[in-house]
Amino acid sequence: MITGTCHCGAVSYVFDDTPKRATSCNCSVCRRLGALWIYAKLPLITVNGPTFGHARGEKSLAFHSCRICGCTTHWENLNPTEPDAYMAVNLRLADPDVAAAIPVRHFDGAETWTFLD
Repeated sequence: MITGTCHCGAVSYVFDDTPKRATSCNCSVCRRLGALWIYAKLPLITVNGPTFGHARGEKSLAFHSCRICGCTTHWENLNPTEPDAYMAVNLRLADPDVAAAIPVRHFDGAETWTFLD
């Protein structure tokens, strides 16, 4: 289990799974957010606290940030009834020692839509 909080502590998450890796994406949103994503199916992630969401592009997902301090906490699938629906939380909000133990894959979301390793 991995837990994380925004800067002010108003939003927290529990990631009730063991990620094989985290993803660093260079798309126009992720590179600006500086997020490091870990993914799981919806029932394995719980987010609590006041957030606001922003959907862009195809509107298949929404990025969420704390309403108080603005830290980006997670993104959610806007089609949660899909059989394999999943979401992601920002690993950078977890304890640094926990984050450092998880391998990172780099994803080219800007051009090729492929992993770079």
